[in-house]
Order: sequence, then C-alpha cells, then structure tokens
Amino acid sequence: RSCSFVSAMSAVRTGLKLLGFAALTVLVVLLLRHWMATKQYVFNKEDIARLAKQYAGEFGDEETPVEYPGHILPDEDLQWVFVNAGGWMGSMCLLHASLTEYLLLFGTAVDTGGHSGRYWAEISDTIISGTFRQWKEGTTKSEIYYPGDTIVHSVGEATSIQWSAGTWMVEYGRGFIPSTLGFALADTLFSTQDFLTMFYTFRVYAKGLLLEAGTLLTEAGVF
Repeated sequence: RSCSFVSAMSAVRTGLKLLGFAALTVLVVLLLRHWMATKQYVFNKEDIARLAKQYAGEFGDEETPVEYPGHILPDEDLQWVFVNAGGWMGSMCLLHASLTEYLLLFGTAVDTGGHSGRYWAEISDTIISGTFRQWKEGTTKSEIYYPGDTIVHSVGEATSIQWSAGTWMVEYGRGFIPSTLGFALADTLFSTQDFLTMFYTFRVYAKGLLLEAGTLLTEAGVF
C-alpha cells in the first residue's frame, strides 16, 4: 500500500508539473500574440512591395531597393549568405532584422525548389527577376509568378516552391522571427553541415538585432 501511495503521489506531482508547464506555455504564447498584434512595426508589406516593384527586371548585385535610416544594415555589413532549407538552396542578403520583422534580398542563380516551411510569421515576396512557381497545400495545380508580382505566405501555411535560375526578390517577414530559424537552419545542421554558413547567418542576424536595439534606444533618448 505504501508503494502504491508513493507512486500515486509521484504521478500527481508529475501531472501538476506538466499542467503548470502547459499553462505557462499558453500564457507566453498569448502574451506574444498580444504584443505582436499591438506593437508598432517599422515596415509594412504594401510599402515594401511598391518599392520593390520599381526594380522589377533591373536586379543587380549591389542594388538595395529600400532605405529606412537607422533600420537598414550599413553597406559594410551586407553579405550574401547561402540558405539551405526544405530541400532548396538559395542566397540571402539581410537588410533588417528584429524579433518581429526581417527584410532581405533573396534569390538563386540555379534552378531549385522544395518545401516552403510552416511559420509563426507572415512572409511576402516581391519578385524582381525570374519566376516563382508555387503549389499550395490542398490543391492540384501550381501557379507561376513573374517580376512585379507579390506572393504572401500566411502564418501556418505550407506550400511547395520552385524558383528558376536568376530569380531574385525582396522578402519581408512579420511575426515571431526566431521561430523561423529552426526551419532555416535545419538542413545546414543535419545535412550540409556547412557550419561556416551557419556562423554567417547568426552573425548578420545579431548585427541586425544590435542595430535595431541601438536605434530604439536612440529614439527613446537613452543615447
């Protein structure tokens, strides 16, 4: 009987711990959702798309399609970094990064495609050159997008994606950005094991976070 009582109490304690952890997780998620729904953002997808369309068909290695003083990384910090994710391979040049937004140039010099990923963030891509083919979940046909088109990847959505060689675009993400890093780095960690590229990714993201933190503190009068 004593052993049964101890086992029962242990099970109760474990259950209470799991219940407490679940409640804390739900609370954190709700607080994050409220924060992201009420905070002020630096960019919006409509302005980014409108600016990017001005460069449709005119992409060059040194082009920076948008300028937001204090929020865009300086030229010396801009770097093209490989991205392996979902079976595809591309390259990105990060322009802005925070906990809730990112802005970057993305594209590929070779034909590539795979899984889009499923994120706790909304991602919009405006094509500058090339083509973007997308096959949405639950459908039997794909759609092709061309320079000047904007594709919106909603929160929780998953698609099959394919880019032709020479496709370049401006990408804007809004949501809980750290939640996208698992997908973005999984192929690098478990497949290519290109840890130098992973270092470059973390380094440029950290630079973006530091720049944004410095700008916010300056605007608040701390500096």
